[in-house]
Amino acid sequence: MITNTELEYKGNLYPNQVTDYQKDSDKFYLTTENGVILEITVIRNSVLRFRYATQHTFEPDFSYAIDPDASRGFNELLEEETTTDYRIFTSKLQILVDKKTLRVQISDLEGNILNEDELGFHWEENYEHGGNTVKMSKITQPSESFYGMGDKATHTNLKGRRVHNWVTDQYAYGKDQEPLYKAVPFFIGLHDNRAYGIFFDNTFRTHFDFSHERRNITSFWADGGEMNYYFFYGPAISRVVQAYTDLTGTPELPPLWSLGYHQSKWSYYPEKRVKEIARKFRKLKIPCDALYLDIDYMDGFRCFTWDKKHFPDPKRMISELEEEGFKTVVMIDPGIKVDREYSVYQEGMENDYFCKRADGPVMTGKVWPGPCAFPDYTDPKVREWWAGLYESFIKDSGLHAVWNDMNEPAVMEVPTKTAPLDTRHNYDGNPCSHRKAHNIYGMQMVRATYDGVKKYVFPKRPFVITRAAYAGTQRFACTWTGDNVATWEHLWIANVQVQRMCMSGYSFVGSDIGGFAEQPNGELFARWVQLGVFHPFCRVHSSGDHGDQEPWSFDAEVTGIVRKFIELRYQLLPYLYTMFWRYAKEGVPMLKSLVYYDQEDTQTHFRTDEFVFGDHFLVCPIQEPNAKGRRMYIPRGNWYNFWTGELVTGGSERWVASDIDKIPLFIKEGAIIPKYPVQQYVGEKTIEQLTLSVYYKEGDEQSTIYEDAGEGYDYKKGGYSVRNFRLRGKPKELIIQQFKDGTYITPYKSFKINLNGLPFKISKVEVDNEKVPLESVRLNGDNSIEVDKNFNVLHLIGR
Repeated sequence: MITNTELEYKGNLYPNQVTDYQKDSDKFYLTTENGVILEITVIRNSVLRFRYATQHTFEPDFSYAIDPDASRGFNELLEEETTTDYRIFTSKLQILVDKKTLRVQISDLEGNILNEDELGFHWEENYEHGGNTVKMSKITQPSESFYGMGDKATHTNLKGRRVHNWVTDQYAYGKDQEPLYKAVPFFIGLHDNRAYGIFFDNTFRTHFDFSHERRNITSFWADGGEMNYYFFYGPAISRVVQAYTDLTGTPELPPLWSLGYHQSKWSYYPEKRVKEIARKFRKLKIPCDALYLDIDYMDGFRCFTWDKKHFPDPKRMISELEEEGFKTVVMIDPGIKVDREYSVYQEGMENDYFCKRADGPVMTGKVWPGPCAFPDYTDPKVREWWAGLYESFIKDSGLHAVWNDMNEPAVMEVPTKTAPLDTRHNYDGNPCSHRKAHNIYGMQMVRATYDGVKKYVFPKRPFVITRAAYAGTQRFACTWTGDNVATWEHLWIANVQVQRMCMSGYSFVGSDIGGFAEQPNGELFARWVQLGVFHPFCRVHSSGDHGDQEPWSFDAEVTGIVRKFIELRYQLLPYLYTMFWRYAKEGVPMLKSLVYYDQEDTQTHFRTDEFVFGDHFLVCPIQEPNAKGRRMYIPRGNWYNFWTGELVTGGSERWVASDIDKIPLFIKEGAIIPKYPVQQYVGEKTIEQLTLSVYYKEGDEQSTIYEDAGEGYDYKKGGYSVRNFRLRGKPKELIIQQFKDGTYITPYKSFKINLNGLPFKISKVEVDNEKVPLESVRLNGDNSIEVDKNFNVLHLIGR
C-alpha cells in the first residue's frame, strides 16, 4: 500500500501533510508541507475546478477552451474542518479533502460517493523536456461506465480502454487506432444512476486509462503543464453534458444552407467539371446546397490564390453557381509556401508571423506546395493578420465559406507527422513550445479563419469547417471525422464517432459519407447516406483515387435511394434547425446516444448503434452488407415505425425489417415533426404551408419549432419564431396547444397537420374553443387537416 508519507515512490512524488488552509471568496487553497497547493474553485453549485501547483507556484492561469461567457455563480457555500479533513459544501455537493494526503472525495448531499481519489494527484519530473508529468488516479466505482472523449474510433462505452490526445493526421485510420484528429479531454462517468464529468484542461499530450491497466482504477495524466480539471455533477448525463458545453461554449446559429446536403471531392477541377457536377444535381433533381473545391483550385497550392488556368474567373463561376442554388466552399491549409514572390509568405516573413525553432530560424515543413512556413496562430496579431487575408479573397471571388484542413498541423515525410516539438509559440503572451501548443494549433487557426469569414461575409452568417480541434473549438467551426475508409467497419466507426462528439459538446459534426479512402460499392454508399442524413453535418467527400462518389455514381436503384434520403433531410430542415437552436442556446446535443437518452435503463449502457436524432427520432443504421433488416434496441416508451406507422413498445431488442431502401427509423409517440416541402436547395421555394406530422399519444408530450430568416443576425434582436406545442391525448380526444414567441413572421399562413395513430374518427373540431365546420379545416378523411398557423388550441373530438 502506497502512503503519501513516502514522498517518492517509483519516481513519483506525492503531496503530504496539509499545513495551511485559506478561503478567498469562491476559492479554497490547501498547501502541503512539501509545497503542493490545491486550489478548489466553486464555479456553480454542481461545477468545481481543481488545480494543483508544485513548489508553491502556479503557472499563469490561461485557457483557450473556456468560453468567456460561461455561466458562474452559486447559491450556497459552506466549509467545515474536522480532525482528519477539510469539507466544502454547495447546495449540490460535498467535497472532502484529506489533511494527510490531499486526496479528494466528492459526494452528493446524501453521502453517495460520486468520485474519489485513489493515489490522487502525483507527479514525476520530466528529465527529457523539463517540467513535470502530472498525474491523477481515481477509484473506479462498481459497475462504472465511461463516455465522451471526442471522436475516438472505438466503442461508445470506454470502460476497459486507454485513449490518448495528440491531434494527429491519421490517414485511413482503423478501429481503435489512437490518437486521431481531435483532442477533447472530457469524459463522463456513470454509476448507480448518477453521472459526473471531468474535463482535464491541459493542452499537452494527455492520456486516459479507464480501468484498462488496473481494473478498479481510472487515471489521467499529461506530459507537461498543470493538473487542472473541472468536475461536473448531474446526476443526469444531460446535465453533465450541458454544464461542460456551457463552460466551453456553443456556436452561433449557422446559415440554414449549411445544414443541407454538401458534395466534395479531392478535387473538382477545372471549372468545366464543377459546372458539370452542378448541372447533374439539378438535372437529376437531387437536392444539394454546397460544392467544395479542394487544394487543386489554388495556384501551386498557394493559399489565398486561384489557378487561373483551371478557374479563369472565380467570381463569375461562383456567381453562376449561386444562381443555380450552390454555395462554394474552398479549402485553406496552414502551410504557406516558401516563395519570395508569394505575397502571403512575404508578409509573414516581414512581420515575423511564422513559427520558429528554439534556436531562431523559421520552422519549415513539407506539405502540398513543398517547403512551407506555418503562422503562429497563438499570437493575437497573427490571428488578426490571418483574418484580414480573407477580405480580398472573399470580396474578389464572392465565395461563401472556408474549410481548414491539415491544421493539426500535418507535416509530410517526418515520423512525427507534425512540427518539431521545440517549435516556439506565443500562446497569447505565455510563450511555450509545440509540446503545449500542438493540440490547440488547429483550433487557433480556425478561430482566426472564423473571425475573418464572419467579418467579410457579413451581413450573412459565416460557415467554417476544421479537421483539427481541441475542446471549445465548437465555438468557431463545424468539423468532420477525418480521412476515413470506404468499409462497413468505418460506417460503424462514423456512427460512434459522431455520437461521441455530440456527447462531448461538439454537435456540428459529420463524416466523409461513403469513405474518403478507397471506393464504396453502391450498397455501402446508400447505407452510409442513410446514416449521414441524420448527422448534423452532411457531406460526401472522397479522395477521388478510385473513381467517382456522387449520388449517381452507382446504379439507378442506388441513385433513387440516395435521392429519397436527401429529400427526407430537406423535409426535416425545420426539425434539424430547431435541434441546432437548442444546442446553441442550451447546450443540448443534437444527437443523443441511448445512454444519454435513458441512463436509468442499464441496457443502454453498452449500445453503440442506435441514437436519438433531436428529441423524437430514433435512428439505427444498417451496418453490414446484404441485410434485409436488423436487430436493434428500442428504448423504453412507445415508438411509431416511420415507414409502416406501427406502434411498438420499447424496452427490448426486436427485429426490424429494412431492405436496401430503408433503415430502422422510429418516431416517439406524441411528437409533432415539422416538415418543409422538398427543395433542390435552401431558399429555392417560398414555404407556403408547413406540414406538421402529429403522432398520437395518450398522455402529454412537448415539441418545439424554431425558425428565423436562415441568414443574418436579426434573430439576436428577437427576429425569430418559436412555437412550443403541447400535445395531450385521450381515448377520444386530441388537444394541441401552441405557445408562440418572437417577432419573425414566417412566410406560410397555415399548417397541414398529418395525423398518425389517431384511435378515433373525428366528429368535431374546435379551434380556440370555437367549433368550426369540418369542411373549413379541409378534413381529409381522418389523416390530415389544415388550420391557421396562429391557432392557440386545436381540439379534435372523436366518436
